[in-house]
Amino acid sequence: MEAHQQQQQQPESGSDDLSQRRRSYWRWRKQDFFPEFSFQSFSSYKSALSATCPRLADRLLSRSSDAYEIDAARRESENPMRRCLTWWDLLWLSFGSVVGSGVFVITGQEARTGAGPAVVLSYAISGVSALLSVLCYAEFGVEIPVAGGSFSYLRVELGDFLAFIAAGNILLEAIVGAAGLGRSWSSYLASLVKNDSDYFRIKVDSFAKGFDLLDPVAVAVLLVANGIAMSGTKRTSWLNLITSIVTVCVIVFIVVVGFTHSKSSNLVPFFPYGAKGVVQSAAVVYWSYTGFDMVANMAEETEKPSRDIPIGLVGSMSMITVVYCLMALALTMMVKYTEIDVNAAYSVAFAQIGMKWAKYLVGICALKGMTTSLLVGSLGQARYTTQIARSHMIPPWFALVHPKTGTPINATLLVTILSAIISFFTSLDVLSSVFSFATLFIFMLVAVALLVRRYYVKDVTPKARLVKFTGFLFVIIASSIGVSALWNAGVRGWIAYALIGVIWFIGTLGLALIPTSRVPKVWGVPLVPWLPSFSIAMNLFLIGSLGYVAFLRFIICTMVMLVYYLFVGLHATYDVAHQPPEQAKFEEER
Repeated sequence: MEAHQQQQQQPESGSDDLSQRRRSYWRWRKQDFFPEFSFQSFSSYKSALSATCPRLADRLLSRSSDAYEIDAARRESENPMRRCLTWWDLLWLSFGSVVGSGVFVITGQEARTGAGPAVVLSYAISGVSALLSVLCYAEFGVEIPVAGGSFSYLRVELGDFLAFIAAGNILLEAIVGAAGLGRSWSSYLASLVKNDSDYFRIKVDSFAKGFDLLDPVAVAVLLVANGIAMSGTKRTSWLNLITSIVTVCVIVFIVVVGFTHSKSSNLVPFFPYGAKGVVQSAAVVYWSYTGFDMVANMAEETEKPSRDIPIGLVGSMSMITVVYCLMALALTMMVKYTEIDVNAAYSVAFAQIGMKWAKYLVGICALKGMTTSLLVGSLGQARYTTQIARSHMIPPWFALVHPKTGTPINATLLVTILSAIISFFTSLDVLSSVFSFATLFIFMLVAVALLVRRYYVKDVTPKARLVKFTGFLFVIIASSIGVSALWNAGVRGWIAYALIGVIWFIGTLGLALIPTSRVPKVWGVPLVPWLPSFSIAMNLFLIGSLGYVAFLRFIICTMVMLVYYLFVGLHATYDVAHQPPEQAKFEEER
C-alpha cells in the first residue's frame, strides 16, 4: 500500500487517543460519513470527478497489504472486536449457518426428479467442491485474520477494484438472502399453525403482484436475530450451539429411523437419470453447503486464528458433508425415489411408516435451521460490511465498533434495515429469482487469489516467472470455462472433455513446476496448485449451470455498483491512499 498508509499506522499522541476514547459512538456529522478531502466541498468533489480516469487507472490494480488490513484498517473501527471464539465456536457457527431448511427441501426434489438414489453422490461431489473452497478460506484466515474475509483476501492479492465488485455483489445477495430467509421462516411457522403459508401476511390489493403480501413476522424475526447478533458475539455463539445440538438430535433421529425402515431394493436403479442427472443435481444441492464464508468473516474475533480457523472450518465442512450424505441415503432407502414427495419429502416419508407426528419435528428443525442461519448470517454480513467501510469504499461510519458490546452495531443496523424492508414487501418467488452467482464467483476468485499469493510477491518475483505464472493461470481458467460451456451446450462425447482436461492438466502442471515466491507462515492448503486449480474448475462449472437470468442479474448489479464506485468509492479510496499532509486535518477531525 502507498507510503501514506504506513504513516497512518504510526501511533497518535496520547491526548488524541484519550479524545478518541471519550468520543460518543452515536454521532452523525458529515465528517463521520465522508471525511475524505474529495467530499469536503462541491469544488473539491468537482475536481475529483474531473480526475476520474487517472484515479481509476491508479486504483484498478492497486493492492493492499497484510499489515495494512491487520493493523491500520482496524483503527478505523476505533474500538477492537473481542477475541472470544475458539475452534469449537467456529465449528458450530459454521454448522448453524450451513445446515438450514434447504436440505429438507432440496434432497427430496433432486432424488425424485434429478438424480434418483444417486443424489447421495451429488451431495458428495458438492461437499468436495465446498471443502476445496474452505481450504482456501482457511489459509487466508490464518494469514490475514480480519473481519470481512474474502473482501480483504481479494483486496490484498487482486486489488481494490475487483474486491469491491465481488464483495458488493455477495453482500447484496446476502441481504436479499436474509430477506428470503425471513419470508421462509414466516411461511414455515404459518404452515405449522394453520397449514397456510400466507396466514400471517397482510394482503394489499393496490400493490403490484409479488409485493402485495406484507410480512410483519419476517421483519420481526430479522430484527430479533440481528438484535441478538448486536448484543454480543459470544452470546450469539452460545445460542447457536444450543439450537444446533437440537438439530443434531433431529438429524440423528431421521438417519436412525430411515436406516431402520430401509429397503435395499429402493436403491435400484441407482442411476435412473444417468451421470448427467448426478452432476446437475450436484450444482443444485451445492447451495445447501453455502454459508461457511460468513463464518470466515469471524477470524478477527477468534482467540488463536492459526489453530481455530482450520479446525473450525475444515472440521465443520467435513462433518456437514457426512451428515448430508447420510440424510440423503436414509431418505432414498426408506422410500422409493419415484414415490418421494418433492414438497415435503421427509414428513411424507415418515407418514408412510405411520409416524405422522414427525412432520412437526421436521418443521421445527427447519425453523431452527433458518433461525441459526439468520443469526450467523447477521454476524458475517455485518463484519463484511465493516471491512468494506474500513477501506472507505462505503462511509467509514459503518466501520465503528461499539465499545461495550465489541460488535459493529452500525454495520449490523445497515444490513438489518435493508433486509427487513425487502422482506416486508417482497414475496418469495421474486426473491428466489436472485441466484447465488456471486457466491461461486467469489469462491473462484479466492482460489485464484491463493495462487497469486503463493506465486507472486511484488518486487520479489522475477518478471519472467510472473509471465509464466500468468500464462498458466489463464490456461487453467480458460479450460475450466471450456468444460462448463461444453456441458451446458449439451456435448456429451468424452473426446472433447478429455482434450480440455489435458489442457487443464498441462496448465496446472506448469504452475507446479514454477518455484513459489511465498510459503504459508503457519498453515496452508496442501497440494498447491492442484487443489486451488480444481476449485477454480469446479466453481466455474457450477457457475455455468446457473442459467441466463443469473448472469443477467450479476451484470446489472455490477453495473449499478460500478456507477457508485466511479462517483463515490473510487475517490474515497484514492484519497485514503494518497492523502498529503495538508489534508490530514480532515482525518483528525473525525
